[in-house]
Amino acid sequence: MEISESFWNASVEELKRGYVEDSHSYICLLCGEKFEKGIVYPHDKVLFEAERYTRIHIESTHESVFHYMIGLDKKLTGLTDHQNQLLRLFYQGKSDKEVQKEMGIGSANTIRHHRFALKEKERQAKIFLAMMELLKEKDQYAPAFITPHKTARMVDERYDITQEEQEGIVKKFLPEGRLKKFPPKEKQRLAVLMEIATHIEKERMYSEKELNAILEGFYEDYVIIRRYLIEYGFLDREADGSKYWLKK
Repeated sequence: MEISESFWNASVEELKRGYVEDSHSYICLLCGEKFEKGIVYPHDKVLFEAERYTRIHIESTHESVFHYMIGLDKKLTGLTDHQNQLLRLFYQGKSDKEVQKEMGIGSANTIRHHRFALKEKERQAKIFLAMMELLKEKDQYAPAFITPHKTARMVDERYDITQEEQEGIVKKFLPEGRLKKFPPKEKQRLAVLMEIATHIEKERMYSEKELNAILEGFYEDYVIIRRYLIEYGFLDREADGSKYWLKK
């Protein structure tokens, strides 16, 4: 549901492969699923050790690390819609001429220029990443900000909130696990909604009645909670409102 701290703390090499290793398991950075070392996992009537199965999991569940990342919000990737489409086509192995034809822009030389611009962006990103790594060694006052959830519809100043601030907001508005009033400010709403979303099971489809029963446990006006969970990108639903689920 949310992008984990492990994802943000991973090295570039770990991000590329899509998983990290600890003493007991391999952990998918894209969804958090763990695969214990020493256990054999079956797939298509073949048995695989944990690390190999982790790679199979990424391919079968997420298609690829690239597809997962390219699907993230543009505020997280820094890509424009145009750049996003270009990268998707390049990843498919299409030539400049094929990309130009599919996108209907300029000429093959235009696509080559876009490749050059993306290469410049890569160089800038490497320098910026190195500077931020160096800064971590010196900036002892850097606050620990909350991690935006992957399915956030818009990552903006609402996410300018530290983990300590979030805990304080939850404690204030949900002192006994129930809202006394709906938070009036955007940051407060986000912190409360993030907490409520943790009580909705992953991989489960809820009827409207089932979801309402959960939300009513937090606030008598469960309709407004449901509406904001959808608006903030935590929940999705069928067009007719018959089914609800946590967005991935």
